[in-house]
Amino acid sequence: MGRGRVQLKRIENKISRQVTFSKRRTGLLKKAHEISVLCDAEVALIVFSTKGKLFEFSSDSSMDRTLERYERYSFAERQQMPTDSESQGSWSLEFPKLSARIEVLERNIRNLFGDDLDPLGLRELQNLEQQLDTGLKRLRTRKNQVMHESIMELQKKERALQEQNNLLSKKIKENAKAVAEHAHLEQPGIGQNLSTFMLSPPQQPQPQLQPQPPTLPLPSLTIGGTFQAGVRDEEAGGQAHPSTTSLMPPWMLRHING
Repeated sequence: MGRGRVQLKRIENKISRQVTFSKRRTGLLKKAHEISVLCDAEVALIVFSTKGKLFEFSSDSSMDRTLERYERYSFAERQQMPTDSESQGSWSLEFPKLSARIEVLERNIRNLFGDDLDPLGLRELQNLEQQLDTGLKRLRTRKNQVMHESIMELQKKERALQEQNNLLSKKIKENAKAVAEHAHLEQPGIGQNLSTFMLSPPQQPQPQLQPQPPTLPLPSLTIGGTFQAGVRDEEAGGQAHPSTTSLMPPWMLRHING
């Protein structure tokens, strides 16, 4: 069975207390020696028993040098760290100074914005005006610098875009030339016919002549005479027979024929 947790309180039994002290003192001295050897640390251990007996351990050859070193460090820390009363007194003195400084800064800010100018005298107003002029000059200088940098950046982007545009135009021309050469190799006559068609002037359409019907000779309208008309039998293909007809009234013609 394991040992339970030991309660950290004074051992009432005197014999048990003496035995525990002897064991723990031996272990404590052993741990001090181990840490000094393993970690190369300067260790000093001082133990007084209940009866006032001294037990000590020092990793250095002399305990006095370790104690002197301890006193120097502790004294320096006491000098650097003031006591609570001194710290409270210093803060009580610093608070009014900081408050006055904050008030002065706030008043200067209001003056820079053009407010609360009545208490200022001529010299203070001149100093304020000089500060504003100096700040305005710095502001304008910075503004011009930012504008110049922006213009330079835009010009740089413009040159880059122009170069990219030229490169794309060159590639487009090369592709068009390659396509034209390929088409010329496949159909060599297309280019020649196309160029001839483009160079030759457009021809005007000639008006078509409609066939005219054959004209027959008009009969002579001589009064009192005779006229002859050749009549061709187109279906029979016969020759023309002359006919003589006098310009006589129809009743005379019927009488003669009768």
